[in-house]
Amino acid sequence: MTQSTQNIAKSTVPRKPSPIKKHYRKKRRRATIFAVILIAIVLLIAGFMIYSILFMEPSENSNISGISTEAVYDKVNVPIEITTPEPEISITISVVGDCTLGTDENFNYSRSLNAYYEKYGPEYFLKNVKSIFETDDLTIANLEGTFTDSTTRVDKTYAFKGPREFVNILTSSSVESVTLANNHSRDYGSQSLADTKATLDSAGVIHFGYDETSVVDVNGVKVGLIGIYELIDHTGRAQQVKEHIAKVKSEGADVVIVIFHWGIERDAAPNSHQTMLARLAIDEGADLVCGHHPHVLQGIEVYKGKNIVYSLGNFCFGGNSNPSDKDTMIFQQTFTITKDGLKDDNVTNVIPCSLSSEKSRNNYQPTPATGDEATRIMKKIEERSALIPKP
Repeated sequence: MTQSTQNIAKSTVPRKPSPIKKHYRKKRRRATIFAVILIAIVLLIAGFMIYSILFMEPSENSNISGISTEAVYDKVNVPIEITTPEPEISITISVVGDCTLGTDENFNYSRSLNAYYEKYGPEYFLKNVKSIFETDDLTIANLEGTFTDSTTRVDKTYAFKGPREFVNILTSSSVESVTLANNHSRDYGSQSLADTKATLDSAGVIHFGYDETSVVDVNGVKVGLIGIYELIDHTGRAQQVKEHIAKVKSEGADVVIVIFHWGIERDAAPNSHQTMLARLAIDEGADLVCGHHPHVLQGIEVYKGKNIVYSLGNFCFGGNSNPSDKDTMIFQQTFTITKDGLKDDNVTNVIPCSLSSEKSRNNYQPTPATGDEATRIMKKIEERSALIPKP
């Protein structure tokens, strides 16, 4: 064997590693394994924290999405206070005009509201507007007549009464409140007014008017209800307006609604007594003013950001079996209360209606208008609004 062949043979013989090298190899292997385990633990912890923030339910001390106010800091490690906005409460109120739920004893009985009640029952009358009243938060009507058994009729041209069970017309269709301040609430004397109030109380229907005011809780909002009878004293009712608004406000009313019985029958525009008292009511703190007695629609005025509906017309009206003017409306307004008080947004909805579902007669069934009829009634309201004298 030559020298070169010997050298090659030597180089192919494996060498055993020294004990020192074995030691360091084992040490490096352990270090690598430890590092991998440590990285895995860190990644696991980080993943859990991210999952907690994004998906876990808030803790009892948290204000928003599981993040505690104690764990939120600004850049200089000073805690940042997190607050939730104050809640707003909105309520929708519907107001309608004259509801005469009875008849005059001198009328033809076969065509009277009473005859329809005997034939169809209480739910018949307001069934076409019931869904509107059920979805609002408070419905207010003018109850122009009496629920009484009294036979002591006042000496007047028209006097209206119905049996006490006629209150079911209101309760079956979500009418929660009525004003009694009108010229037919004593048609059978003071006893008939007392009977009417007792009947309404038994049925759970809120009543107000004359010297009686009411503050009712509507979904957490206190609504002050005032009814003023103007037909005799006219602007002499100014002091009563001031006192009653101050009264309901002192009782905590968040929203104040004043209902007037006023004006001249069949007049298309309000007179000076109406405009003076309406604007006074707004000046004194009323948030909505509505009226009736003319038996026809009058216009709507926005005064200092508040609505004045001068006449809502007739509604479920037993006072005439076939009035020539059957146009009416439901006036709705949504009021929103914040921590700062009543929101100044004036959200309204005028629903044009006919007081009958038939054109040729009064079947005592108010019905929302549609199509061309709805357009015509809305145009009438706009035209009559233009007749209101400016302040």
